[in-house]
Amino acid sequence: MAKALIVYYSWSGNTRRVAQVIHEYVGGDIVELVPEKPYPTSYSETLRQAKREIESGYLPPLKTKIENIEQYDIVFVGSPNWWGTIAPPVASFLANHNLSGKTIAPFITHGGGGKGRSIEEIKRLCPNSKILPELVVYEDGGRDLQQRVQNWLQKIGLLEKPRTTTNKHHTPMPDL
Repeated sequence: MAKALIVYYSWSGNTRRVAQVIHEYVGGDIVELVPEKPYPTSYSETLRQAKREIESGYLPPLKTKIENIEQYDIVFVGSPNWWGTIAPPVASFLANHNLSGKTIAPFITHGGGGKGRSIEEIKRLCPNSKILPELVVYEDGGRDLQQRVQNWLQKIGLLEKPRTTTNKHHTPMPDL
C-alpha cells in the first residue's frame, strides 16, 4: 500500500476513535492536530468560538508540525462537522500544507448534521488533489465502527476484500 498519513482533529474524542480504527487497517503515520490555543472544555463555549472562527475564515495556528509531507501518497483527513463544515484546525492544516498530487480520503464525524459541506471545503482547499469518497460517522460510530471502516476502505480501493470459504480444503474464489 502507498505510504499513508492519518491526520485529524478531535475535540470530543469521536474523530480520534475513527482515526485509530483506520490506522489499525492501513498503518502509516497518525497525527492529531493540536491548536496552539486549545478550545474551551465547555461544549457551548466551543460552539460559539468555532462559529466565530468559521464565519471569519480564521485559521488557528497549530502546535502540530508535519515534516516531509511529500513522503505520503495518501492522506486520510478527519474532522468533526462544525457548523456544517470542517473544524478550523483541519482547515488550517489543509491551507498550510501543499497536498497537490496527493490522494485524500476524508472522514467526518457528526452529531446529527451529516457531512454538511465538509467535502466541498476540502476540495476548495486542495484543488490539485484527488478526493476519494468520504466516510461519514455519527458520533463515535458505535459497535459497528470496525465493519463500517473496513467496508469504506474496501469501497475506496485501499483494502482488499477478505476472501471467505466454507471448506478450508478449497482455495477461495476471487471476487469478480
